[in-house]
Amino acid sequence: MPDLSFSQPERRNFLVPAVVVITIMAIAFALVYFFLPHRTVDAQVTHVSFLPLHTSYSNGSRVIGRVDASEDDLYVLATVRVHDQLGIPLFIKDLTGAVATQDSTDITTSAVEKNDLASVYEALPSLKSMSGPPLLREIEIAPGATAEGMVMLHYSLTEAAWKQRKSASITIDFYHQDPITVAIPQS
Repeated sequence: MPDLSFSQPERRNFLVPAVVVITIMAIAFALVYFFLPHRTVDAQVTHVSFLPLHTSYSNGSRVIGRVDASEDDLYVLATVRVHDQLGIPLFIKDLTGAVATQDSTDITTSAVEKNDLASVYEALPSLKSMSGPPLLREIEIAPGATAEGMVMLHYSLTEAAWKQRKSASITIDFYHQDPITVAIPQS
């Protein structure tokens, strides 16, 4: 019968594998910190002006009878400043505006595009004097740089409905980042 032995094998030291794992994790966190965007995009509305329009139509047809109709339009010109605090460039994809009125109507519209501005200015010359250089879609905002320009929005609203609105905002959609929504202040 063999002799009983209560001796145990020598314990292995786990210090070296633990240091290796901690070093690998520290390198992974450093790579995530330096190469993934963790800061935000800063945007704000710096100036707002609007032009209310009321158009009356009358039809004096003898067959149908006299029909009078009217239409209210509101052009909102908001100057928006976008500052890229990320370490990567931003590319603007789309600009939209949303209004929530007192009667719980939500209206969303796309901003007037660069190619349409000339025809809007031709139809409404008073709007041209109120506007500035537009904030364009498809532009690149370099890291640390700022882009500023006018965003023109067209709503079928009265001036009173605009002034009594619950909220209004502009949403800036980017190609490779999450969209950002900026509130239009009550004026």
